[in-house]
Amino acid sequence: MMNTKTGKLIVWTIGLIALLALPIILQSTGSNSWVRILDIALMYVLLALGLNIVVGYAGLLDLGYIAFFAVGAYVFALLGSPHLADTFPAIKAMFPNGLHYNIWLVMILAAVVAGVVGMILGAPTLKLRGDYLAIITLGFGEIVRIFLLNMDRPVNITNGPKGISQIDTISVFGLDLGKRLTIGDYTFQPVTLYYYLFLFFVMLAIVISYRLQDSRIGRAWMAIREDEIAAKAMGLNTRNLKLLAFGMGASFGGVSGVLFASFQRFVSPESFSLMESVMVVAMVVLGGIGHIPGVVLGALLLAGLPELLRHVAHPLTELTGGRLAPEILRQLLIALAMVVIMLLRPQGLWPTPEHGKSLSK
Repeated sequence: MMNTKTGKLIVWTIGLIALLALPIILQSTGSNSWVRILDIALMYVLLALGLNIVVGYAGLLDLGYIAFFAVGAYVFALLGSPHLADTFPAIKAMFPNGLHYNIWLVMILAAVVAGVVGMILGAPTLKLRGDYLAIITLGFGEIVRIFLLNMDRPVNITNGPKGISQIDTISVFGLDLGKRLTIGDYTFQPVTLYYYLFLFFVMLAIVISYRLQDSRIGRAWMAIREDEIAAKAMGLNTRNLKLLAFGMGASFGGVSGVLFASFQRFVSPESFSLMESVMVVAMVVLGGIGHIPGVVLGALLLAGLPELLRHVAHPLTELTGGRLAPEILRQLLIALAMVVIMLLRPQGLWPTPEHGKSLSK
């Protein structure tokens, strides 16, 4: 027993050291692009972990999950930028320098608002499952995006298709992550500092997900996923449990949106299209529905694969005489890779042991 525990501790320690050293190694190559790709990948991991609560644990197919991501991003964009002060004279009089609320308070607010929006979405869909639920959630995601796109008149709240810029960066204990940090002879770039922040939230989300999975609520969600009628017959309040799943998953999306808005310092409705929702669902399905390591793996692969295929797409474009643009080829290669993986591993790349056994029978 001691050897097993010691071995796991050594593996976790080595893994943590590797994660902490990875951006420093990549930054030393002289390019920050790979570190930025890691940042975006970690953000998608956080999104996928939130969607896994809804899809993986409760078995509720949600194709509008990106709407909660948008809610979190716009909450921070409005409260962490001069947009509202520049638009409304009354706010300008109270806040001459613009609204710049504390990031941690805004993050809590964004999680709460996104969670409430998630439960509002879940309320009318309690009796729906499968394809019908997917269509409703898909429509909800598009409604949110269209609202953000058109809420620039008659009162300019979201600035419409122009988006909101000049969003504040995140400060941790007085350290502005949007500025370089020099320690001795080494300089940490902003993308590297944000990497550690994203990594912290991903690790926190993984811990929360594991605690939920082993909790009474998590087991109740899984009972609903396997057989809702049987779960209801056993005395479970399926209505409240479904609403809780929608709200909990949406709160993860709200926090991810705050991180995204601060990292990009700009948000617009184009960032929250249906394709983004489909991509997050694909990450959960590709990695292994309901299995946290599989979800993390799927998110990392689908977030990083487009950039890796960039080096393959350009030579193929030259072979076709330029008839196929690199972007089209990249999407084609990603789609082909997903088709092959789903044919060979229909249960996902890293499924739960129980799920894998049931599909192999």
